Amino acid sequence: MDTAPLVRLTRTVRTAVRTIEDRTPADRDRAVDGLRALALLSVPTGHWLLGGFTRDAGGALHNASPLTALGFLAPASWLLQMLGIFFLVGGHASVLSLRRAGARGVSTGTWLRGRIARLGRPVLGVAAVWAALVPLLYGLGVPAATLRTGATLVIQPLWFVGVYVMVTALTPYCARAARRLGGWAAAPLLAAVAVVDFLRYGPYAPGMPSWLSLLNLLPGWMFAYQLGVSWGERRLGRRAAWTLLLGGAALFAALLLFFHYPASMVGVPGQDRTNSHPPSLLVLALAAAQSGAAILLRDRLAALLRRPALWAPVVVINLCAMTILCWHQTAMFSAAVPFSFAGAVPGLTVAPDAPGWILARLAWLPVFAVLLVLIGCVTRRFETPWTGVGRARRAVAAVLAAGFAVFALGLA
Repeated sequence: MDTAPLVRLTRTVRTAVRTIEDRTPADRDRAVDGLRALALLSVPTGHWLLGGFTRDAGGALHNASPLTALGFLAPASWLLQMLGIFFLVGGHASVLSLRRAGARGVSTGTWLRGRIARLGRPVLGVAAVWAALVPLLYGLGVPAATLRTGATLVIQPLWFVGVYVMVTALTPYCARAARRLGGWAAAPLLAAVAVVDFLRYGPYAPGMPSWLSLLNLLPGWMFAYQLGVSWGERRLGRRAAWTLLLGGAALFAALLLFFHYPASMVGVPGQDRTNSHPPSLLVLALAAAQSGAAILLRDRLAALLRRPALWAPVVVINLCAMTILCWHQTAMFSAAVPFSFAGAVPGLTVAPDAPGWILARLAWLPVFAVLLVLIGCVTRRFETPWTGVGRARRAVAAVLAAGFAVFALGLA
C-alpha cells in the first residue's frame, strides 16, 4: 500500500496548523472565537439532524421534521439551539470592533456599512446562484415542488442575517446602556418579551392580534447581544455570569413545567405554539443560561485553544462563517435530490417518523459535511470583497437575488 499521499497530506496539515498559529496575534481572544465556531457548527448540525424529507408519489421532496413523530428528540434542540451564544459573541466582538474603529478615526456609519457589506455579500451570492439554478434544475427534470422545498431550506437561515444587521446597527446604543447599567441593560428586553408572551399566551390571548408575536423579534434576539456588549465593556463578571446561568436554568425549567411552553426550541409542524419564530421567553431563558456558562468557561476554553491543533479548525470555521450559514442547507439538498429519483432512501428521502431514521441520518452527516466543504471551496469568494465586479454585475446579482426571494417566499 502506497502511504506517500497520506504522508504528504499529514505534512500539509501540520504546516497549515503551524502557519495559523504563527499568524495569530498574541492578544487574540481565542475563547470568544471558539464560542463563535461552536455556535456556527450547531446551525448545520441542528438543521441536518432535525430536518428531513418525505417523497411523494411523483418523486417530489417535501420538508418534514422528525420532531413531529419523535418528540423525545426535543431536548436535543436545547443543545443545538445556540443562537444565544452566537448573539452573545456577536455583541462582544462588535463593541470591541467599534471601539477600535473609533480609535482609528473611523466613523460609526463607515464601520456599520463595512459590517453590513460583510454580511450581505454571501447572502446576495447564494440567492443569485439559486436564482440561476432553479430554472436549470427544472429543465433537467427536478419537480417544481422539490425546487420550492430547496428554496425554503435555503432562505430559512437567512432571516438571521437581517436580524443580526438590525442589532448590529444598535451597537452604539447598546454600548452606552452597558456602560451605565452593566448586565442589567438586558433586563428591559427580557421584560418586553415576557409581557408579549403573557398577552399572547395568557388569559387575554383570545383577543390578541396574530401579529403581536412579531414584537418579540428584536428584543428577543437582542437580549443575548446586549449581554455580549456588556461583556465586551467589562461590565459582566463572574458573579453576574452565575446569576445568568442559575437564573436562566430556573426560568427555563419553570416555563416548561408550569407554563407549558413547547419543549422544542425549533418549530414543530402541527403545533400552535413555537419558541423560535419569533423567540419566546423560553429562548431568552436558554440564552441567559448559555451566556452565563460561556462567560464562566472562558478562561478554560482559552487555555484549551492554546493548542495549535485545536485552534486551527476554529480559525478556519470563523473564516468561513457566512459560507457555512448560507450553504449548509444546499449541501443537504444536493445529496437528497439525486436519490429522490431512485426512490426511498433511509435517512434521506424516507419520512423521519421512526427511531431507525435517526441512525440513518447520522450516517449521512459526513456526506453532508463533505458536500458543504466542496461547495464552500467555490462559494467562499462571496465572503471576500467583490473587487473587480462592476456595478452592472452587482445589479444583475441583486435582481437575481430578488427573484429568488420572491420564489422562495411563495410569491410567484
